[in-house]
Amino acid sequence: MDIIVDKKGKRVSPDQFSQGMGEAHGDVLAKKTVFVTVGTTCFDALVQAVDSQLLKAELLRRGYTNLLIQLGRGSYIPSKSAGEDGSLTVDYFSFSPSIADHMRSASLVISHAGSGSIFETLRLGKPLIVVVNTALMDNHQSELAEELAERKHLLCAYPDTLYETIQNMDLDTLVPYPPSNPMAVAKLMNKFFGFPED
Repeated sequence: MDIIVDKKGKRVSPDQFSQGMGEAHGDVLAKKTVFVTVGTTCFDALVQAVDSQLLKAELLRRGYTNLLIQLGRGSYIPSKSAGEDGSLTVDYFSFSPSIADHMRSASLVISHAGSGSIFETLRLGKPLIVVVNTALMDNHQSELAEELAERKHLLCAYPDTLYETIQNMDLDTLVPYPPSNPMAVAKLMNKFFGFPED
């Protein structure tokens, strides 16, 4: 069920709001969800980073109302919150048949550095923070994330710099990824794999 949040942090259903139980319409903040995905593997460092009270407070300060975390195969379980006290609503799940549906409904996506998740989020036109898993050996994913960050299509962070990245982020500076441009993807992948440019 969708929840409407007014500027005072009071959460009401759309029906309650239409019956006058919320603040004046001009004061309403729309539901803004941050969706976090780790893919099919384990990336507990990312889940722990988004579970920090400091990071959740920063998301709330920036107007986000919900945090939905896809855990993958990880063992770290974040704390849930119904958000009734004006805090961020936090929920999680391990796997979903359609991650794209969660990405589509998100206002911000925080993702592992897998190319599938990166390009799916960019294709949907969603602001994206890619968090590189430093525990991976020969981490070619970081090269892709850093290249796309250099081109201003996304922000790139590490688990220990994610809070700072969110604190300093200006999503208006991000450049939309060119839609349906297979040549741009091919050039980027060639650079990523070290192939000569044509």
